[in-house]
Amino acid sequence: MNLVKNKSNVITYTVNKAINNRCYISVQNGEVVVKAPWYFSQTEIQNLVEEKRKWIMEKLKEYEILQNAPKTILKILGNEYLVKIEYKSGATPALDLKNGFAIITIPNKYKKNTKEVMQLVINKMYTMLAEKEIERAMEKTRIMLGIAPEDYEIKTMVNTLGKCENGKITIHPEIVTYSREMIDYIILHEFCHLKYKTHSKKFYEMIQKYMPNYEQYGKEINNLKY
Repeated sequence: MNLVKNKSNVITYTVNKAINNRCYISVQNGEVVVKAPWYFSQTEIQNLVEEKRKWIMEKLKEYEILQNAPKTILKILGNEYLVKIEYKSGATPALDLKNGFAIITIPNKYKKNTKEVMQLVINKMYTMLAEKEIERAMEKTRIMLGIAPEDYEIKTMVNTLGKCENGKITIHPEIVTYSREMIDYIILHEFCHLKYKTHSKKFYEMIQKYMPNYEQYGKEINNLKY
């Protein structure tokens, strides 16, 4: 471990020497690493770090801000993912699920708008996933029941994940925060409203016919209006 310090800041860094002629500095996860040719002296390396001091301190500050920021958790198909932000030059905004993390890639040029870009990426992901999962569940239920709505749409609503009116089914995109089993239940619930408009005994008998354990899913969302 090596140190470079001045009156205001101390930079701690690790040196990795290799058989090449390139020398560069990287800052990842709050760690400064200098990769240098084997023949570089300690003084030359220290001078390089000092030369790049401003850039290094900016990177370390960015990491500190991210570490101290409130943790954002995404719920996707019943699982929870901790949001992790990665900045890359020349990249396009993207989201990737990996090892329990929702890794959001943000181009360097959007650093000052991280919160806004992150929300746009999350919203786009939810919309795309909702389209895929709702279509899957709708087709499955259509085949199972032998009936289908005249139309359906994905739309943000207040206090409800789904509704059926005049032969049309509307589903909230945040349905994808729940498990696939829950999604199947919600879609089945709305399909049964195509035949029974109210929550009558026959309505629940129809649900139970196709999903005997439906009550466990109903209890999970009993605070929502259907």
